[in-house]
Amino acid sequence: MRSRSKTYVTRAEKSIRAGDFTLAEEAVRQAIGILDRTARKGVIHPNNAARRKSSLMRKLTGSRFQDPPFSGSPPSPTVNREP
Repeated sequence: MRSRSKTYVTRAEKSIRAGDFTLAEEAVRQAIGILDRTARKGVIHPNNAARRKSSLMRKLTGSRFQDPPFSGSPPSPTVNREP
């Protein structure tokens, strides 16, 4: 049960980083359900589950309001050389 919760949290974090919000919302929803279940069964402490759920939700809402991931190469640095 503990490893399953870690797997679902990792999947949710990866989908958030990927920027696919519909997939990320579903993955976060599943992870929250698994975390609730593991806390209810006593596998993890309820505060631990609450902290992980809060972290996932902050990451999800924070990623919505940021710019989309940069898909090009970064600009090359300019070098000021004096003659």
